Amino acid sequence: MLLVRAPVRISFAGGGTDLPDYYERFGGLVVSVTIDKYFYVFLHPTRGRGVHISSADFSTFSRWSADEEPAWDGHLRLPKAVLHDFSVEDGFSVFLASEVPPGTGLGSSSSVAVALTKAISTYLGQRLTPAEIAERAAGTEIQKLGSPIGKQDQYAAAFGGLNVFRFERGGVSVERLVLPPDTRRELEANLLLFYTGDSRQANVILQRQRESISAGHVDILEGLHAIKQSAHETKDALERGDLDRVGELLHRSWETKRRLASGVTNARIDELYRLAREHGALGGKIAGAGGGGFLLLYCQRRFQPAVCAAMEGQGLYRMDTRFVDGGAKVLLNSATRPATASGNGLREAA
Repeated sequence: MLLVRAPVRISFAGGGTDLPDYYERFGGLVVSVTIDKYFYVFLHPTRGRGVHISSADFSTFSRWSADEEPAWDGHLRLPKAVLHDFSVEDGFSVFLASEVPPGTGLGSSSSVAVALTKAISTYLGQRLTPAEIAERAAGTEIQKLGSPIGKQDQYAAAFGGLNVFRFERGGVSVERLVLPPDTRRELEANLLLFYTGDSRQANVILQRQRESISAGHVDILEGLHAIKQSAHETKDALERGDLDRVGELLHRSWETKRRLASGVTNARIDELYRLAREHGALGGKIAGAGGGGFLLLYCQRRFQPAVCAAMEGQGLYRMDTRFVDGGAKVLLNSATRPATASGNGLREAA
C-alpha cells in the first residue's frame, strides 16, 4: 500500500491575485499557512488493468481505464483527470478521504490533486520537487479541467508551512516566513475557525471574478490591487510580530473582497461576521472564494469565550487546528508494481 497525505490551508491575504488573468499582468502575492487537516490517498496495486476509485467524502465509486474517452464529470472528475495525466495502464485501486468537507474554502480540491500527483509519481519512482508537483496539479485543474482557479492552493499543499507566494508570468516564487516560536504560537491561538454548515461552488464565484478581470473592470482591478497591498502589509506585520495588525488587515481585505463578485457573501454570513466583530473579533473572512464554508476569525484570547458563544448560538461549530510545516508527504510505501507492469505500466503522458 502507498499512503500519501497533503494538508489544506488558511489564506491570510492576497486571495484572487493568484488568478492568471490578474498575475500575468500585475503580479500576485498570497500569504497562507497550512493546518493539521489533511486529504489522504490510499493506493493499492492490483493485477489487470484499470483503476478503481472510491471516495469517502462523496460516498461514491467508479472504475476508469486509460482506454476510455475522458469524461470530466461527476464528483470524481478531478482524480480521473490526474490519473489521465499519467496515462494509467496497469491496475490499482485508489481510496480518497479528507478531514474537512469538500467545497468549504480550505483548498481541499487542490489538496486532492497534489496528494494524488504525489502518490502516482512516487509509485512510478519519480522524484518530483514540491514546485513540480504543484505545477502539475495546477495544470490538471486549470488546463485539463478548465477550472477558473489560481495556483495558491496547489503550492500551499505541496510546500506546507507559513509562506509568501509570488505569482508572475514567468513562474512562482516561494518565501518561507519563519516566526519566533512565541509569535507563531500566539498567532495560532488567536485564530478561530468555524464551520458554517454550508459548502459552495467556488468555481462559479471565481468565474465571475475572472470574467471581470478579463473585461478590465476598473473597480475589480482596483479591489485586487488593494488585496495585494494588504498581502504585502500582512507579510510585514507578521515579520514585525504585530499580530493585531494582521487581524485588522483581514477585516480590510474582507470588506474589499465582498465587493469583487456576487456570491462572495450573503445575509447570513454578514450577520455572523457582524456578531463576531461585536463580541471582540478584530477581523476575519469566509475562507476561499466565499459564499459559505469555514469562517476564519482573528480574536484575542480574552474575547474568545464571548465570540465562541455567539457563533455557537448561531449553530456554528468550531474546528480546532494547528499550523503544520510539512507539505505533501508519503506516510507509507510498501506498494510494488506487478511484474506485468514493467516496461509498459504506468507511464507519463506524452
